[in-house]
Amino acid sequence: MELTLHGKKVLVTGGTRGIGRGIVLAAAQAGADVLTCHRQDGEAVDSLVRALKETEGDHHVIRTDVGDLDQVDRLVNEAKHRFGRLDGVVNNAGVISHIPFGELPAAEWSRILDTNLTASYRVIQQALPLLGAGSSVINIGSRGAAAGIPLRAHYTAAKAALIGLTRSLAKELGPQGIRVNVVAPGVIETEAFDDMPADRAAGLRATYARKTALARLGTVDELAGPVLFLLSDLSTYVTGETVNVDGGI
Repeated sequence: MELTLHGKKVLVTGGTRGIGRGIVLAAAQAGADVLTCHRQDGEAVDSLVRALKETEGDHHVIRTDVGDLDQVDRLVNEAKHRFGRLDGVVNNAGVISHIPFGELPAAEWSRILDTNLTASYRVIQQALPLLGAGSSVINIGSRGAAAGIPLRAHYTAAKAALIGLTRSLAKELGPQGIRVNVVAPGVIETEAFDDMPADRAAGLRATYARKTALARLGTVDELAGPVLFLLSDLSTYVTGETVNVDGGI
């Protein structure tokens, strides 16, 4: 058996940085045609466009704020226009903030839930006419949804709700041959570590290494691997699951 995505059409939200970027590049390199989106222009977008141009396939990078449902609808319509169908959807776009619950503004609660949860609902719902038997929907969750994290009540609530959404849709869409799963990362080392002071980054690496069975942080590629498996035909009997990719935290 070989893990390949040749001929598959895949939509990945939030694909220009971090985990999303790793998934986009890995899917394209595995043979998929990939459409992804970003909220802000910048070098991360430009470098991804360059990388995808050097990768065989029909790839597109589109500006979309998934916190705006009208823009989500336009994104899915773009996938319809470009590809005609979708074989895979990866709901990766997300935002996070750290606020004591007693001080959490209603607007910030809504912003976090809109981007991390409501956007996934809308992407999947609008993509349904493009999804056929054998297609795969993957929601990027968080290991923190099960553990709970102080100062992130809004974020962990959204990610926990994503698990419930996934389980319900797995049962509802299963008769159509559509699979729905969650991939829940632990602590993955992305470029965000490069953007913080070196001593703080080193402290975080050491702290999480002590809490993790493999004694280190995960890499973006190690997270992308299980996502590719769930997008591929090697996982056609896997649905409704939460796959923890956390190094045994």
